[in-house]
Amino acid sequence: MSSDPWGRVDETGTVYVRTAEGEQVVGSWQAGSPEEALAYFERKYEGLVVEIGLLERRVKTTDLSAKDATVAIDHLRGQVDEHHAVGDLEALRKRLDALVATVDSRREERKAQRAKQTDEARGAKEALVVEAEELAASDQWRSAGERLRALVDIWKGLPRLDRKSDDELWHRFSHARSGFSKRRKAHFAALDAQREEARKAKEKLVAEAESLSGSTDWGGTAARYRELMTDWKAAGRAQREAEDELWNRFRGAQDVFFAARGEVFAERDAEQTENLKLKEELAVEAERLVPVTDLKAARASFRALNERWEAVGHVPRDARPRVEGRMQAVERALQESEETEWRRTNPEARARAAGLTGQLQAAVDKLRGQIDTARAAGNNSRADKLARELEGRQALLDQALKGLQEFGG
Repeated sequence: MSSDPWGRVDETGTVYVRTAEGEQVVGSWQAGSPEEALAYFERKYEGLVVEIGLLERRVKTTDLSAKDATVAIDHLRGQVDEHHAVGDLEALRKRLDALVATVDSRREERKAQRAKQTDEARGAKEALVVEAEELAASDQWRSAGERLRALVDIWKGLPRLDRKSDDELWHRFSHARSGFSKRRKAHFAALDAQREEARKAKEKLVAEAESLSGSTDWGGTAARYRELMTDWKAAGRAQREAEDELWNRFRGAQDVFFAARGEVFAERDAEQTENLKLKEELAVEAERLVPVTDLKAARASFRALNERWEAVGHVPRDARPRVEGRMQAVERALQESEETEWRRTNPEARARAAGLTGQLQAAVDKLRGQIDTARAAGNNSRADKLARELEGRQALLDQALKGLQEFGG
């Protein structure tokens, strides 16, 4: 018989292992010596030690699931409980029990972690839903659309929740996106309709602009082009391709008209500049008539100059007031001379002036007599009052005498 601290072999070749509950039969060995039998079953024990050590490392250092770890523990525990090895089997059981505790702890940690991740994912998805619902009411079509697409990518990267919660949140999220898409589609459909109306309106404006491009009614056509430009701006924008093509035609028609008008105006400006020189020369001749010494001859000369003036034609607008003002000044001087001559030669006016002068002279003489009488009587206050009245009458008399002299009287 052979034995060691953890097992023995009896004389029949039966191998035993010592446990806390007593000896347990490990197996029967008939192929060799008892020492070989114990060595064989001790190697089996060492194999269990190695397997348990490997499982311990896997549990601690890898993401081995609790389910797989439990299956492996149960498999090894079965081998230990079958007592087919010689060694400290109780120590192996304690190591397996410790592994069970570790796996259970890891299971709870992972459960808590999953719960935390689920809560975070729920919060994140709820935030995405709220943002999507806010964006659904936006009119910033490009930026809001791009953000909604980005939210979809973020959603896809988040963990799934329980089916009911995930479906409810996704329904709200999807509803917000589809609502935005419908509003955007309706907006651009309306915009397309407006642009089509703008295109039709602008085609009419282009047709009229092109029909006017050969007009020589410079003022009326230029005014109509300004009205067409106002209508163009009010019509709104057509589709980009149509807008550019129509604008080029519209602008081209205007350019043709205004280029032709510019050439005509340039010729007219040159002609008017020459006319200005001629009128300035005529104004110089007219100004030589002033001061008027021979009214009849001056009037005849001015009429002749005025006929030549009218025959010259237009001058530049900015020079017109100045040069016409010179002729008008000469004309006013002639009119004033005529009025002076008429007053001088008008018998009725002369008679009225003479009569007024006689009346004033009589009044002056009368006042002088009254003043002398008052002073002789010692009534100086009355004399002073009459003297003040005399001053006014004398001034009127002086003026009347001057007027009478103009009549040659």
